[in-house]
Amino acid sequence: MIDKKSLSEEDICTKYITPAIEKMGWDRQSMFLQQVSFTDGRIYVKGKLTARGKGKRADYILYYRSNPVAVIEAKDNKHTLGAGMQQGLEYARILDIPCVFSSNGDGFLFHDRTNTEGVIEQELALDAFPTPDALWQIYKKYKGITTPEGEKIALQTYFDDGSGRKPRYYQQIAINRTIEAIGNGQDRILLVMATGTGKTYTAFQIAYRLWKAKAKKCILFLADRNALIDQTRRNDFKHFGDKMTVIRNRQVDKAYEVYLAIYQGLTSNEVDRDIFRQFSPSFFDLIIIDECHRGSAREDSNWREILKYFSGATQIGLTATPKETIEVSNSEYFGDSLYTYSLKQGIADGFLAPYRVVRVSLNVDLEGWRPPVGFKDKFGREVDDRIYNRLDFDRKLVIDERRKLVAQKITEFLKGSGDRFAKTIVFCVDVEHAEGMRSALANENADLVAENYKYVMRITGDDEEGKRELDNFIDVESRYPVIATTSELMTTGIDAQTCKVIVLDTNIQSPTKFKQIIGRGTRIREDYGKKYFTILDFRNATDMFADKDFDGDPIRLKPITETDDPSSIITDEEADDTPILDDETGEQVTIVPPTVRQPTRNPLSMASEPIEKVYVNGINVTALTMREIIFDNDGKLMTKSLKEHTHDIVGGKYKSLNDFLNLWHTSERKAALIAELEEQGLLVEELKKAVDKDLDIFDMICHLAYDQVPLTRKECAQNVKKRNAFTKYSEQARRILHALLDKYADEGIENIESMDVLKLKPFDALGSQIEIIRYFGEKGDYLRALRELETEIYKITA
Repeated sequence: MIDKKSLSEEDICTKYITPAIEKMGWDRQSMFLQQVSFTDGRIYVKGKLTARGKGKRADYILYYRSNPVAVIEAKDNKHTLGAGMQQGLEYARILDIPCVFSSNGDGFLFHDRTNTEGVIEQELALDAFPTPDALWQIYKKYKGITTPEGEKIALQTYFDDGSGRKPRYYQQIAINRTIEAIGNGQDRILLVMATGTGKTYTAFQIAYRLWKAKAKKCILFLADRNALIDQTRRNDFKHFGDKMTVIRNRQVDKAYEVYLAIYQGLTSNEVDRDIFRQFSPSFFDLIIIDECHRGSAREDSNWREILKYFSGATQIGLTATPKETIEVSNSEYFGDSLYTYSLKQGIADGFLAPYRVVRVSLNVDLEGWRPPVGFKDKFGREVDDRIYNRLDFDRKLVIDERRKLVAQKITEFLKGSGDRFAKTIVFCVDVEHAEGMRSALANENADLVAENYKYVMRITGDDEEGKRELDNFIDVESRYPVIATTSELMTTGIDAQTCKVIVLDTNIQSPTKFKQIIGRGTRIREDYGKKYFTILDFRNATDMFADKDFDGDPIRLKPITETDDPSSIITDEEADDTPILDDETGEQVTIVPPTVRQPTRNPLSMASEPIEKVYVNGINVTALTMREIIFDNDGKLMTKSLKEHTHDIVGGKYKSLNDFLNLWHTSERKAALIAELEEQGLLVEELKKAVDKDLDIFDMICHLAYDQVPLTRKECAQNVKKRNAFTKYSEQARRILHALLDKYADEGIENIESMDVLKLKPFDALGSQIEIIRYFGEKGDYLRALRELETEIYKITA
């Protein structure tokens, strides 16, 4: 007879759980997956080094066609039947799944999230697991699927191109919720998904399933730029094949079932020449509006005219940045978002790239510039006597030295980062500014421009040469262009997967535009070394992080001065030996240098416009020191002092010093507790920089949150030694404990809690890890001694 207690969790799954569900009709090939990783794990960055945290992984996910209906969390038989339930419930919440099971091999504990009355949880025998049809009925109740038509649509499977690509969990939720809402008769739908999370792929799967189920026979995909239509046609929508056409040159062919078009190509200044009116109002069953914040949000926009004309069609708006103002509203037209997947969540899940911020503040931007009496511009005309400020520069007044300094700092960053071929987008005030920055950057990078003039290119809407290079810029296999200067053309909808640097040298007033620009860098391409990106901000545009609706998660970085190399921030980070703890596990992650696959393809007249600008030179332009930029853990710009913030975070959770002390002393791993406090908003790194670096994090918190007099780590360690608290241990064990005290005094509590510390100096001279543990007895004895040591360290404050 098998002793279940001796079996591993994997054995429990193989011998008991999998056979039990297969017996009830769950097919292993098509109806359930085991060990399903549904997030990739957050990317951590230190300098140029990166590490992946642990992703979220469910033991089992059960599917009914394309619909995830249940999650099962398994434990070995040493655990109770319901030991995995809380984890399962959390995963079910994230994955939008109604049924949760926990099992240790003896049976199942079943939680029905639809049952708001009566028994929510019940124990089931091992041979009483529900059938697929039984869980499908619960799923339909959970999703509100009540009609045969709605069920037919919900049962339509995803498109499978044979590559193995499947919707990510959040795409699956967006697709299924949309399908289900349409099946229930909803005809206006808004999906909000952060840039880089696959809105177009999501839209394709929605359109395909509806089209395949014959619920929607004629489909129109609308965008506002040809580049977006071309990307859609070549990539996600290509699977519609000969059923699809692009409306171009104002020509309409009604023989197709899927149409792609830009709204400018469907409308005209004259109503009787509107191309869309060649279709009958009932021609389209489904209209998908990409980047709907750009057009359909305004009641008087051309998009609205098209949408009103086809008002009988189901209409889906896609955006990363819905607009909500008095004059402009997405939700007023489409209704509240059916599903939102935020930038912050995408970074936390590891699907989007994290980013650092480097702010360069220029003296003329902060102080303004007033011309001396009689000062003349470059053409000999006297400059109006007034104070010019950041809003004027490059829009009304062009200072040569300012542009040169910006170009220098961009170039310094690329050189110092070790990758002068990092794809970079420089956002400028207008087309003329973009051309001026192209020229300034070409001068700063003359060596690489001499090799290929396309190293720096202006890509703007009025420049055909530049627009032709847009595809090369976003092509991961194309080496050139490397640096693109632009104004508006590249702010939205451009899939620049390998863009590593975003430069902000334009005045951004709109949070929507700001988030769209940031989105140009959020895609990840690990095979090309793109795991994060950097924002170089010359206009304080990153003040937008303080907007209450911004949901990003930037890495805090200090501004630089005129003499600073912008890339020094990378080496400073690498020199910082503070361990990085994984959000998911609380364990330390090991960071590694990037491996970069270089692009293999190497492809080889500025249109003028009337501009009323004043051009000057001979101005002293320098970079000034500014206040340090500090973000809280939600990516919000700090508006209160660090002490107030710490008091609010810690004092809000632990009402008194005794409450905090009790938790600290009973916590087995201080590093895990610190990580938990960080998750709740405590700015640990900022505390270490703002308060005496020799203070323990414990003393910092007690000092700032509870006004306690702090002791340095060395003072705490000396006090422990003076108390001679470890006389009960052997001489060898006391030497180990004193060495741990010295390590604590030098580096802090986190670095002595790991067993790996025993492999380092000076412990390696005292014996192997096993030998050191034997000085105390067993491993448990060593850990108890370590806990005693920690208690002694913190006894002085108590």
